[in-house]
Amino acid sequence: MVSRKIIAAFVGASMIVVPTTRADADTGSFVAGAIVGGLIGHAATKNNQNRKRTTTTRSRIPSTQEGRQIQASLNYFGFNAGGVDGQLGRRSREAVSRYQFYMGYPQTGYLTPFEQNILISSWNRAQAGGYAINQVLASHPDGSRGLLKTYRAELAGQTVTPQQPTTTTTIVVAPQPTAPAAPAAPAPTETANAAPALPNFLGGGAQRSLASHCNTVSLLTNSNGGFTTLASMTDPMQALNEQFCLARTYAIAQSEDLIARVQGATPDQVAAQCEQIGPLMKDHVAALSLKPMQNVVSDVAGFVLQSGMAPAQLSGTAKICMGVGYRTDNMDVAIGSGLLLFALGERVYGEAMGHHLAQGFGATQRPDLARVWYAEALTAIDAGAQPVFSPGQPERVELLRQASANLDNNAGLAAPTQVQPASALPTFGLSSN
Repeated sequence: MVSRKIIAAFVGASMIVVPTTRADADTGSFVAGAIVGGLIGHAATKNNQNRKRTTTTRSRIPSTQEGRQIQASLNYFGFNAGGVDGQLGRRSREAVSRYQFYMGYPQTGYLTPFEQNILISSWNRAQAGGYAINQVLASHPDGSRGLLKTYRAELAGQTVTPQQPTTTTTIVVAPQPTAPAAPAAPAPTETANAAPALPNFLGGGAQRSLASHCNTVSLLTNSNGGFTTLASMTDPMQALNEQFCLARTYAIAQSEDLIARVQGATPDQVAAQCEQIGPLMKDHVAALSLKPMQNVVSDVAGFVLQSGMAPAQLSGTAKICMGVGYRTDNMDVAIGSGLLLFALGERVYGEAMGHHLAQGFGATQRPDLARVWYAEALTAIDAGAQPVFSPGQPERVELLRQASANLDNNAGLAAPTQVQPASALPTFGLSSN
């Protein structure tokens, strides 16, 4: 009798232990210990009866044509999903999260059917083109991304009208005649020796808009059937235009991803703080058009040492503010942030400086200086540095190399810089996620 009880005890124990191993194997790394404990208790009560397996279900991850469509759509709108292979892994989920952040959705990394419909449908409309699509691309401040919000508004029944430039009418009123004043006795005058000043014939005109320029470039790219490739390149400047605007889009996307991790500040507050970089870096931004690269970097490195910020913290701040500068069309902020990153050792950002000098946005058009910055960025990539702009485009490095080597020597006029009061560098606390 005693032996039967002992045997029964061992049998009962084995019933509890065996399902534990099976549950661990079934759940793997996706199910927490509480779920495993629930499976053990369920197995102990049911003994050797047929058991109902408990699993954790996630949204289906497409791995074929649907996955390729999602990745291609994300890449088109500047949410870098890497190579288009149809497998939606970690990189694709990060791109989905950035897309969700831009659209104001919860950042889960997994597309709902509605979110996927907006993404794919907007991409299909962009590929189809047409007058209405071109109007959105040319007028929306977000460029091609504006198609996403435009399509969503249309689904909600809202009427979307393209933004048009406004015109104002100035009314000039003729002055009323006044009685002639009695001549006054001339007062003694003193001749002051005023310091001579440089003449300014262009006034304080506004700088060219890179956002508007990139909208035009996007229209040309679509009308040409896609981005310029090594095989199809006949106009190096058009190829550099496309890559400049692509780099701008990636910088904005990276900035938005980091802003989502900033603790204790809204995106608008972050953008307002980034504006401080403009006046702080204005002298270095102006030097970009005048001095050799080594001199500019040396001066910026001195500024970094005097800032008192840790290099890692300053790097994160500069990446945030570079995207903010591009998004708000503030070239002093964008270029100043890029110079900080370059001086901190992230040489791949020399590409952005090359673009500004080649195209004349926020800097004087200096192809001779642009080639040096391009070459430094390409050398860093050749040495193993990770590209930061469109890393999934395999022939991009060679395209930049050939296009930048064929820049002409025409130089333009530098837009005058406006003196602003000095301020302090912003600093942002990023979460570890």
